[in-house]
Amino acid sequence: MKYNVAIIGAGITGTAIAFELSKYDINVCLIEANNDVAMATTKANSGIVHAGYDPLPGTNMARLNVLGNKMYEELAPKLNVHYKKIGSLVIGRNEENRKLIETLYERGIKNGVPGMKILSKEEVRELEPNIQDDVDCALYAPSAGIVSPWEMALALAENAVRNGVDIKLSTKVVEINKVDGVFQIITNKKMIEADYVINAAGLYADEVYKMVLNDNDLKAKSFKIVPVKGEYYLLDKTQGKLANHVVFQTPNELGKGVLVSPTVHGNLIVGPNASYSARSKNDVSNTSEAFDYVRVASSISIKDISFRDNIRNFAGVRATIPGLDDFIIEESPYVKGFINFGGIKSPGLTAAPAFGLEAVELLRKCGASLNKKVDWDILPLPKFYKDMTKEEINQKIKENPQYGQIICRCETVSEGEIVDALHRPFVVNSIDGIKRRTNAGMGRCQGGFCGPKVLEIIKRELHIKADEVLQDKEGSNIVLSYTKGGKDDE
Repeated sequence: MKYNVAIIGAGITGTAIAFELSKYDINVCLIEANNDVAMATTKANSGIVHAGYDPLPGTNMARLNVLGNKMYEELAPKLNVHYKKIGSLVIGRNEENRKLIETLYERGIKNGVPGMKILSKEEVRELEPNIQDDVDCALYAPSAGIVSPWEMALALAENAVRNGVDIKLSTKVVEINKVDGVFQIITNKKMIEADYVINAAGLYADEVYKMVLNDNDLKAKSFKIVPVKGEYYLLDKTQGKLANHVVFQTPNELGKGVLVSPTVHGNLIVGPNASYSARSKNDVSNTSEAFDYVRVASSISIKDISFRDNIRNFAGVRATIPGLDDFIIEESPYVKGFINFGGIKSPGLTAAPAFGLEAVELLRKCGASLNKKVDWDILPLPKFYKDMTKEEINQKIKENPQYGQIICRCETVSEGEIVDALHRPFVVNSIDGIKRRTNAGMGRCQGGFCGPKVLEIIKRELHIKADEVLQDKEGSNIVLSYTKGGKDDE
C-alpha cells in the first residue's frame, strides 16, 4: 500500500485537494477516520461562499478566499452542486458600525473583491424589505453566495475516486514515522506508505502533526488547535424568503457574528454564536443559552423571524489557532515532504477549491513529479428529482420505475435516487449518509416519515441486517435487538 501522496482528512479541505491531485498521474489516497466524508466541520457550518472583504490583506485567507470564490462559480455547476450567487450585506446602525464597514470596504478593494458598494438606508431596504428599521447602511458584496457544503465535498471526493484516488474510510491514523525517506502511516487497519503527506485533518491537524515530530522540542513548536463551537437554527421553508441575501452584522472579536441567510434548498439558517467552552473537539451538543443568544442577536438584523418554525438545531466546531488569524499552509520546516493545512476555519469552505492548487504547487516545491493525465474527466452529481423537469422525470421513471415511488414527501425524494446513492463510488450504510446525498430527511418532519423506509432500502440494497444500518457515525446503530423473538426478515 505505497502511494505518492497520502491526504489525511476528508473534509472540504482534503476532498478538494484529492480532487485536484486526481488530475495528475500519481498514486493518491484519501484517509478519513469517520465512515463518510464531510463528517465534522464541513457538514455543520453556514454554507456561505464569502466574498473576501473580511481577511487581512496579504494573508493566505485573503488570497485564497477571493480565488476560491471565483472558482465556485465555474466548478459548482460542473459538479451539479447546489450553489447560488446571492450576494451579502454587512449591516450597520450607527457611526461606529459605518466606520467598520468602510474599513471592510477598503480591505475588500485591496483583496480584489469585485463590485462592492456601501449602501444607504433606502438602498438596503430595497434589497431587504424585512431588515430592521434602525439599519441605516450596509456593505454590499455581490460575489458572495451560498452552497451545500456536504454536497461539494461529496462531489469532489466522488470525482477524485472516479479518477483513481483510493479512499479509505473508517481509517484512523494513530502513528506516523518517516523511514528511509518514506512516511509510514500506522492506522487502525493497515499501514499506508507515502512519499508525501498532506495534513488536512481539521480539528485534529495539530495532533496529526505531532505524530511526525518525534522530538519533544519540535512538538512544542507545533501549532495548537482550539475548538470554537457555533450553534444554529435551521428554519422551515416558510421562513426561507425572509432574507434575500446573506445578512451579516458588523464583526467583532468573536468573528463575523450571527448571520441570517437563505439556504440553497429554500430554508432559513440563523446563527452561529461563538463559544470557546466546547468540552472537546467533537462537542456538538446544544445549549439553551446559545439559542437564546442567537434568537436575540438575529432579531437585530431581520424582523419577525418565526422560531416556532424551527426544524433542526445543530452545532459545528471550527478549528482556530490562538494568536493567528490565518491559515497555515506550508511544508513543515522540520519534516521534509510533510505539508500542513492547519487552522482551516472560515472562510475555509470558500477557499477550498483553491486549496487543491496550493497543494499542487507545494508538492512541486517538495520535488514531486506531477504530470497531467490525458484521460481525466469530471462527472456531475445526479440531479435531484425535485429539480427535474416533467419530461426528465417521465424519462427517469421509464428507465427505472423506482423513480416513480416517492419515499421522502417533504423533499420529494424518490426510491430511485436513494438506490442510486447506495451504488455510487463509495458506499455508506447510514441514513444520514443518504440524507447528505439525496436530501431525504432534510424536510419539516426530519425523517420521521421516510427514515424507516430509507433503513429498509439500505438493508435491501446492501444485503445487510437491520442492526447493521447506522443513523450516522460508527456506533449509531438504530436497531439494537429484536423483540419477542423476531428475526431480521420479519
